[in-house]
Amino acid sequence: MTEASEMTCRPLMHRAGRWCAGSGAAVGVWGVLTVLLPTGSWGKWWVLWGTLGATVGLVAVLLGCWATARVRADAYGVHSRMLLRRRSVPWGDLADVRVRVQRARHSDVRRVELALRNGRHLRLPLPQTARHDDPPFDSEVAALRALHRRYGTPETKHLPVVSYRTAARGRRWLVVLCVLLAAGAGLAAWYVPRADAQKRAWQAAVPCAADTPAAARGECLTTVPAVIARSEPEGGKGASSLYFVDGRPVRRVDVSYEGAQGFTAGDRVEVTLWRGRIRVVAGEGHVWREHMTPAGDVAVIAAGLALAAAYPAALLLMRRRGRRLAPDDVLPSALPFAGVLAATAVWLLPLCFLHPTILFSSRTTIVWWVVGSLVSLGLLGWAWGATRIRTPGEPGPDRVAPVRGETFLAARFLEHTDYNPHGFGTHVVLGDGPPAVVPHGGPGRFMAKRIPAERLTVVHVRRARGGEEAVRRSWHVADLDDAGTPVRLTAAPADLVRILRELGLAYEPVLPSASEPTANEPPATAT
Repeated sequence: MTEASEMTCRPLMHRAGRWCAGSGAAVGVWGVLTVLLPTGSWGKWWVLWGTLGATVGLVAVLLGCWATARVRADAYGVHSRMLLRRRSVPWGDLADVRVRVQRARHSDVRRVELALRNGRHLRLPLPQTARHDDPPFDSEVAALRALHRRYGTPETKHLPVVSYRTAARGRRWLVVLCVLLAAGAGLAAWYVPRADAQKRAWQAAVPCAADTPAAARGECLTTVPAVIARSEPEGGKGASSLYFVDGRPVRRVDVSYEGAQGFTAGDRVEVTLWRGRIRVVAGEGHVWREHMTPAGDVAVIAAGLALAAAYPAALLLMRRRGRRLAPDDVLPSALPFAGVLAATAVWLLPLCFLHPTILFSSRTTIVWWVVGSLVSLGLLGWAWGATRIRTPGEPGPDRVAPVRGETFLAARFLEHTDYNPHGFGTHVVLGDGPPAVVPHGGPGRFMAKRIPAERLTVVHVRRARGGEEAVRRSWHVADLDDAGTPVRLTAAPADLVRILRELGLAYEPVLPSASEPTANEPPATAT
């Protein structure tokens, strides 16, 4: 099949979109003129018409950006055009063409991304799709990669897919989130001693004496009579309030919902002031006291924010450990670190709540710290080993225990074959017979289909890639050749080695620094 020498990608219904954008722009200009011209020429509805026109104009600009977008690839490079921006990338500066999957609320959005040789990335406005299976999108991506192979030098032979699970996921938002949570934790920790000092001062405050100077009355309790003018209890998130007759001692004070319900208009109450604020409103049948946040609550918030900041830090650590991997290689899950943080919260949060200001000042708290820290460090070591980036094919055959008796291993063939029709297999059974695919975890070989090991050869063993969503993060993938048909087998690293050994297949692992293997791609078609 002859490949096209260029391709052009436009949005669907681009003519209608341009017509709508032009009409909307005209309406927007009309709305702006409505606002700028004298009000008498437009009557009393000029504000409404102006607002409507400005809104339509903004929508028209957004629609115009979509309608005028175009991506063209020719012998010189890739050229993208939008309403206010144009970019061109020559083939010599382009390292690879890959697909980036962006997580959305209802469905993932797939877009094309250009990886430049200087390390930067450029996302193209087109093509893009929100469907998992979209033949037009796949054909356009294949045509773009075919042109790159024809006029440039791609770094990979297969189509890289970058998602939230892969090594090339962005780090910027993780850094921002980590810094914000850490700053919040520091601010809350800074307020802990002040909250404790305020609570102690309130508990130690005594009524003001008659000869107390006016400058010192803020530190003692001043009680004055007052009459409730009205109460406004507000349910939900609204603030409830009490109003006083003649605005004495103040016009209004915000109280809780229950506090506002306990008072009615005309009630005579006694108001206690401390440090210039109303702290207590006492009537005959109800008393409202201002809630003062205990230091323990603030310390728990500080510790919780610090633990929350540690999780994006763990994600950054995982990306740091996988810096030598290919951009579309799947990283191990950071959930083991989340388990460590949860276990740390079990002993740290109660400690902060009960002893917010004496964390290291008593024998009890020191023992608490030592025991909890040892537990967290032990779990941290386990999480570090569990998230280690294992080399494909590891461990070696000499380190894997031989199969004894009937053994069921969780493994899957990702393609439809005669021994895995419609992808029904979930396990591979070894021992007491030839290796076979079964849709269950045993016991017994019910519905087992023998794996034809005599016609299989191993191309390589590698890590999972971004486009293989059905593969677990910790599993590896063996690319097999089934009499000329590519087949993929995925399982845990040790289980995959055992299965390949029982099948009698030799393999060559793909190391992180090795070159990418060759894989067939669909034929390119220009649009």
